[in-house]
Amino acid sequence: QVQLVESGGGLVQAGGSLRLSCTASGRTFSSATMGWFHQAPGKERKFVAAITSSGGSTYYADSVKGRFTISRDNAKNTVYLQMNSPNPEDTAVYSCAARLRLPTVAGPRLATEYDYWGQGTQVTVSS
Repeated sequence: QVQLVESGGGLVQAGGSLRLSCTASGRTFSSATMGWFHQAPGKERKFVAAITSSGGSTYYADSVKGRFTISRDNAKNTVYLQMNSPNPEDTAVYSCAARLRLPTVAGPRLATEYDYWGQGTQVTVSS
């Protein structure tokens, strides 16, 4: 069992910066691909970014590429999402997720690929 707890959300002005953190319990964190997803009110959950267990590969949604950076510290059981130059369209609840199962051809961009989810943290970007 893995428990994920997000933190760092809040209100930020467009063009500012914000760093989200997701801390995991359990010894399996270093084996997990980690992902960030967001969900705005009335909209479906969308992929934001993912990072493989070693941190050697990262994946981004086109909408955040060049603005957001995902990273991890396996010694701290924590994955981060650095949000630079956010815009109002980034306003959503951001959730982290852990994938422990063997990867499939679907890749880390699908929510159905993940086994555990955090409760989410609200990010609001003001214009």
